[in-house]
Amino acid sequence: MAGHLPLEAVTVVDLGQIYNGSYATFLMAMAGARVVKIEPKDGEHLRRRASVGGAALPFAMLNSNKLSAILNLKSARGLELLFEMVRRADVVLENFAPGTMDRLGCGWEKLRDVNPRVVYASGSGYGLSGPYRDYPAMDLTVQAMAGVMSVTGFPDRPPVKAGPAICDFFGGVHLFGAVMAALFDRERTGAGRLVEVSMQEAVYASLSSNLGLYYGSDGGVPVRTGNRHGGLAEAPYNVYPTTDGYIAIICVGETHWKSLVKAMERPELAADPRFASLGRRVANMELVDDMVSSFTSRYDKQALFELLMKHRVPCAPVRDLDEVVNDPHMHARGALTWIDHPALGRIPVPRSPLRFHDAEQPPLVPSRQLGEDNRAVYGDWLGLSDAEIANLHREQVI
Repeated sequence: MAGHLPLEAVTVVDLGQIYNGSYATFLMAMAGARVVKIEPKDGEHLRRRASVGGAALPFAMLNSNKLSAILNLKSARGLELLFEMVRRADVVLENFAPGTMDRLGCGWEKLRDVNPRVVYASGSGYGLSGPYRDYPAMDLTVQAMAGVMSVTGFPDRPPVKAGPAICDFFGGVHLFGAVMAALFDRERTGAGRLVEVSMQEAVYASLSSNLGLYYGSDGGVPVRTGNRHGGLAEAPYNVYPTTDGYIAIICVGETHWKSLVKAMERPELAADPRFASLGRRVANMELVDDMVSSFTSRYDKQALFELLMKHRVPCAPVRDLDEVVNDPHMHARGALTWIDHPALGRIPVPRSPLRFHDAEQPPLVPSRQLGEDNRAVYGDWLGLSDAEIANLHREQVI
């Protein structure tokens, strides 16, 4: 049936926190699922960062289109209410440290007994098994352990972290995929299952170029390549100076190289034996980069971008966050939109990158205040009376 979002009949109990779990459930919410975000009395960790300048924005970005309810999972009555939710839910997702849910009495084995059809999704740094299982895991520490930091930066300088929280978000995207696969399988078998994603494992494949260099050189080549190709297998491939910033240029084939030298008004380079093939250009990488830098440094980045686009050379100006937030392409596609958030004012928030054609994107509902939907969740969904809800408040269960 056209015109509907694929997860409209799915209910998710979201115990996710920070980025990893919250992004997975955000993707589900934007695909039409009803997502009930469950938080402790003082809110999940990302909400607590709101006292630090700017830190409230990530929570708003990752928690649009979710209901917010408070629940004390350390209380017996709180566990009973969680079990009532699970009986009505299709998915339960958490990214606590491994073993936390079992210690609370609501791990996979217990929730499978409560609802054999539920898909239980667990995100963690290193997985639910193995010698690293209980290591504290944040994006920074996983970047260090997974090798990301070792390949980021320049060979003559210390390793640095990748700017964005790539391990958290790679883990969240893979966790979303695992849940979708499990829901598909449930349609065939009628049974739910436990799915898990390790952030370390989720990011490993992104090291492919760097691993190619490592194995191809028998470990003899420094693995930090700066802005050059991670496998030192492409040239030109770098960030080059302009009069007002930088531009990234890559030529992955002979057509791109010939187009670049034409744009440079250096047609003789196309026939120069030093640059006659990708292998020769890689062998003369320093010279290639020097020539390209000499060319780019004569232009401002936007004029150069337009010139290279005219010649179909793959490139892009290096833009700052202000330019990205106001990107006309992202706004034209609805990938970014400005909303009036009740707590934060006018802010830009993303939609899901997943597009379901023939279905309208859902309207963006700003992230909710902590516990704002307690009555909707406990009254409308679970069917508790006003008196019962008031009693839960008195007993600090919600």
